[in-house]
Amino acid sequence: MKKNFLEVGKIVGTHGVRGMVRIQPWCDSAEFFCSLKKVYLDQNGKDKLNILKSSPHGNVVIASVKGIDSIEEAEKYRNKVIYMDRKDAKLEKGQYFICDLIGINVYDADSDKLLGVICDVSQTGANDVWHIKQEDKEYLIPAIDDVLVSVDIDGEKVIIRPLKGIFPDED
Repeated sequence: MKKNFLEVGKIVGTHGVRGMVRIQPWCDSAEFFCSLKKVYLDQNGKDKLNILKSSPHGNVVIASVKGIDSIEEAEKYRNKVIYMDRKDAKLEKGQYFICDLIGINVYDADSDKLLGVICDVSQTGANDVWHIKQEDKEYLIPAIDDVLVSVDIDGEKVIIRPLKGIFPDED
């Protein structure tokens, strides 16, 4: 079952004296985080924070939040994990939330053989690498167009054409 509210970062400190906060984004880019206009302090979407303005600043995002107007008020939010509503994300075709990929079965496009289950995703910079667990072994699959045939998150099925030599029983 897909979660409605996803972890998107953590408030790691304050910035200035007017209540701005420093956020460590846990998404692909700070720009993605800056596209969000509201975040939540819990995974049920109850405690909402309205973001008035945000911008990337090195490896963090500096944000102004409605109702937080002083350094003392901002300090109360230090170390709080923040969540986003998945409905607020605008993912392009071929983009997925990592949490939605974990646990999905992976099949070979040519033989329809079950290759394993996605158990982790590494972000390498050039492309993501999916970790496929098969019994007691783990295989690394580059998430590139040459390998991915189809990804059905709702149907919990990924079809790939693995590169030669990744799986031991290949020709």
